[in-house]
Amino acid sequence: MDIAGWILVIVLFAVGMAGAIFPILPGVLAIYAAFFVYGFFISFAPFGWVFWTLQTLILAALIIADYAVNAWGVKRYGGSRESVVGSTVGVIIGPFVIPGVGLILGPFLGAMLGELLARSDLNKSLKVGFGSVVGLFTSTVVKIVLQAVMIILFVIWVV
Repeated sequence: MDIAGWILVIVLFAVGMAGAIFPILPGVLAIYAAFFVYGFFISFAPFGWVFWTLQTLILAALIIADYAVNAWGVKRYGGSRESVVGSTVGVIIGPFVIPGVGLILGPFLGAMLGELLARSDLNKSLKVGFGSVVGLFTSTVVKIVLQAVMIILFVIWVV
């Protein structure tokens, strides 16, 4: 059972880290689930309230930051509410509609179209689209760092 547990934990960690880059994957939730898999297959004994509090705070911060940082990127470049919505929709459907580059083009085009719907000119719309890509990359870096911290904390608690 220990080997199966460790395999599942490692797979969930890998899916979680991949989810920082590919929004279709569960990301931070996969990493959080790995802690429960470890507990059910091996033991919950190493985890106390401090571990669960830290991990849950990081989980909440990541979920909030995922949307807030993207919106910040759009807003920082003068985007409207419509461009924030367009960017979010673009992040979700971009990789499916435009495989390969949809992860970057989706939020860009979504924010740009949203800004055009808000009756902005083409230059401002392009600027806002660029802001959505800045927000996406910033959000990705934040997710990678915080998810790595979650895994490191797990290793510290288990070892």
